[in-house]
Amino acid sequence: MPKVSIVIPAYNVENYIGACLKSVLNQTLKDIEAIVVNDCSSDSTERIIQEIASTDSRVKVIAHESNQKLHLARKTGVEAANGEVLIFLDGDDALAPDFCERIYERMSEDAVDVLHYGVTVVAENGLSEHERSTFEAFVNKPSLSGTGMESAQRIFIDYAEDWRTVQRAYRASFAKKAFAKMTNEKLNRAEDAYETFVLVTSAGAVDGLESCKGYIYHYGRGITGESAIDANTFLTFSRNFKGCIDATEGYAGANEILSYLCSGMKRKAIELLANDWLVRVADSEKNRAAQYFAEVFGSAIADREFFRFVRDRAYEYVSANSLPENDKQFELLKTIAAKYFADEGEPAEFEQAWDMRDQAALHVGELDDARRDERYGNQDIRILVAAHKEVQLFDSDILQPIQVGSAWAVKRFPGVLQDDAGENISTLNSSYCELTAQYWAWKNLESEYVGLCHYRRYFDFSECEHEENGWGEVMAQRVDSASQVEYGLDDETIRNVVSNYDVITTRFQDIRDFPDEAETPSDQWHYAASLHDEDFINCMAIVEDMHPEYEQDIETFVRGNHACFCNMFIMRKPIFDEYCTWLFPILERFCAITDMSLYSKEALRTPGHLSERLLNIFLIHKKREGVDWKFKELQCVHFEDPDKVAKLEPYRPSEIGMLPVVPVVFAADGNYVPMVTTTIYSMLRNASTDRFYDIVILSRGISWEKQETMRQFFAQFENTRLRFYDAARLVAVYDLSTNNEHIGIETYYRFLIQDVMPFYNKVVYLDSDLIVQDNVAELYDTVLGDNLIAATHDIDYQGNLNVKGGKRLQYTQEILGMKHPYDYFQAGVLVLNTRAMRDLMPMHDWLAAATNDVYIYNDQDILNKYCEGRVVFLDQSWNVMNDCGGRINNVFKNAPNDSFDKFNAARFHERIIHYAGYQKPWSDPATDRQEVYWSYARETPFYEDLISRLAKVIAAAQMPKTPEPPKPPKAIREDNPIRKIADPLLPMDSTRREVAKAVVRKMRGL
Repeated sequence: MPKVSIVIPAYNVENYIGACLKSVLNQTLKDIEAIVVNDCSSDSTERIIQEIASTDSRVKVIAHESNQKLHLARKTGVEAANGEVLIFLDGDDALAPDFCERIYERMSEDAVDVLHYGVTVVAENGLSEHERSTFEAFVNKPSLSGTGMESAQRIFIDYAEDWRTVQRAYRASFAKKAFAKMTNEKLNRAEDAYETFVLVTSAGAVDGLESCKGYIYHYGRGITGESAIDANTFLTFSRNFKGCIDATEGYAGANEILSYLCSGMKRKAIELLANDWLVRVADSEKNRAAQYFAEVFGSAIADREFFRFVRDRAYEYVSANSLPENDKQFELLKTIAAKYFADEGEPAEFEQAWDMRDQAALHVGELDDARRDERYGNQDIRILVAAHKEVQLFDSDILQPIQVGSAWAVKRFPGVLQDDAGENISTLNSSYCELTAQYWAWKNLESEYVGLCHYRRYFDFSECEHEENGWGEVMAQRVDSASQVEYGLDDETIRNVVSNYDVITTRFQDIRDFPDEAETPSDQWHYAASLHDEDFINCMAIVEDMHPEYEQDIETFVRGNHACFCNMFIMRKPIFDEYCTWLFPILERFCAITDMSLYSKEALRTPGHLSERLLNIFLIHKKREGVDWKFKELQCVHFEDPDKVAKLEPYRPSEIGMLPVVPVVFAADGNYVPMVTTTIYSMLRNASTDRFYDIVILSRGISWEKQETMRQFFAQFENTRLRFYDAARLVAVYDLSTNNEHIGIETYYRFLIQDVMPFYNKVVYLDSDLIVQDNVAELYDTVLGDNLIAATHDIDYQGNLNVKGGKRLQYTQEILGMKHPYDYFQAGVLVLNTRAMRDLMPMHDWLAAATNDVYIYNDQDILNKYCEGRVVFLDQSWNVMNDCGGRINNVFKNAPNDSFDKFNAARFHERIIHYAGYQKPWSDPATDRQEVYWSYARETPFYEDLISRLAKVIAAAQMPKTPEPPKPPKAIREDNPIRKIADPLLPMDSTRREVAKAVVRKMRGL
């Protein structure tokens, strides 16, 4: 029996195998054997090893008939080994002459199963000395003696030791048993991790001999860790790694400790693979390779790894106190990372993904703040937009949002200025309002111009005269790109206007024109219910006392009829400084002498209200002095809906009890709240409790009170949460309509899902006129593959296709362009492959297509037009339309026989009843299947509302009709021969005929 067996897998190593075997045969320990496993090499490897074997009987050659990859080649060698100690050697590496002797002596001293030794690393193919030395330092870290499990902890959890199979010697009897437990699957690229996992966790005692660096590792031979690979090669690598991870998980089984160790192995292996994606895959191939990575390992892991790169790159810049300039790869990394939200993976992987996303967001946010400060600081015009909450912002570098009251804010808004930076009075925001932003600008800005406006009110920089309301304001709906153009709120237009003036304010309005009783600023203050008259009087007295020269100007303002409002202005910086130097001491003195401890919330804002008046007095005084300032008055635009569009976020697994998520989306307006509540209730009553249901209502006009009622009602289901998303803004810019009066604009909201919920790759969409009688999780679990949608055939549409004349068939073929018209599906119950839909067409293209009124069912027709051929057809029971207006016999029966039979069969076990059409349970007591609807509806908080609606319909139907008044006699009877002349000259329903009839009746005294 030889003392040492050296197992050498060999595959296409003709350039190195000779030197490798020479180093083995030149060992000072002669009692050895070299088992060379030729893994079906296609070069001269076989010839070389056979020639060497013919000269030295210690070399044994085993040939595989087909390539089995590295793991099985090693396993073959282990089975054939006869030595006491087992060592693995790669065919392109070598051994120092005394290596085997030192290893055998050490293994003979102690009864260890595994001995970790050192490595001498030789750089090849231009590998840098830094790379070489870094790698050598890591693999030669001192290991600790102990048990195999202790070693496994250091390797797979602490990452304190390498997991290289070739860097360990094994007691042969132990290694044979360990390899016998290993898989017979082909493994490659991460096979070392799997093999070392089995070997070390099976070992009794382990030790280290890192001082022996007799293994000569040629780092960089063959494919190096930095050689470029394409996306397809990366896919192969991913599958290789996945195979090794699966094998490790299979070995760990249900063993809690092994599973824990395996989780560390999996994370580290995937991290190494992802590093290959970053370093070796060309940027042009990264998107495709990233998709492969997510397909193999799931979106949670992809999310984690891609955000790891974003985090690390951002941190590099933050640490260096620099900004990325033309770092296209960084932008690419952020774009790719944003595409992968965790919806597939293990709970721990979800949490890891969230943690990494948060860390990346932190550092990217720091960079964004630095960029913002640099971008804003470079502007010669800086108009602060004061806001105490997150609001929609215009695309502008001049209009600079600032969070007021930041010092007390629970949440600091990302990407905006803060009024508690530098010298500030942020803590006074509750009384000073937007003045805390003004003060901050006074003390901290040095731009040529400084301005102030509000998140609701902006200047109108356009050249157009816009209609004003009774209070002198231009009313606008939303802060968006359209309104930016409409009111000239882009940087170029703003700069062109501002640069021509010294002071800009809102218009000085005649208070007598306002729709209240006030005629002067003094009256206005008096009629403001929350403000105190003495505060106005005292403030005017303070101004007069501190600035006697303003006495006349105070009188002019207080007794006059004109003023500018909203405390909005733009001033050259010297003028702004002069104004602030005058203003703030006045307010400081006012606050010092005024006890506001018992004031209401609005009254506490008195200093802010006073500043609006003081601005007028300052400007009146300066104009009276005859300053050579150029003044400009602009209209004020008041935006009614400035709030930021809420962004839905995925739930962290820890938030929802680690349950797998089933996202379900509905669409409804305020009028449809009782109906959507009933549908959701039926769904949750029949849903499984081992899933979490993320219910999102894409809404329009649902009041907060109704939202709260729904949330409280559904709180009885612990495994669900209800969220609302205002979808009206997203569709406002599209000319959407429907050709069916019982279908509302909400029908188009399903096109929004792919963008509104980018963190889900699959979503269930349900109409709000359904009753769900089965577990919706089963519907969600439908396997979609590369298909876009899962839905049921539309039996109504199929019936229309077979109606004589073929109009619907012609429409389907010519307008919709469908090759298989009978594959038309019903869109009330859908499982959406939102990832594939995003790839097919962006949201705005779906909505743009919906504006074409050529379609019969705009939303449903469009889905069928673009999704044909990529549809999974559900069992008809998932969407059973009721018998609206007798359509089963009138329409459905015209459908193909098989379809009609399936529909009728589904009527006996409806998983979902769909009250599609004009008959609804809440509007028609004769609605088919209405008894099922009411069995759920009566348990909801809106039951009385639904009953009231139905009662009104019934009452209207029973109300006697008012008889129509008798029609006046015809001026010319039907049988009068004059009609033969009159009809051609005076056509029916024409104005001429009506005039003639009136004349004839008058002549006849009728």
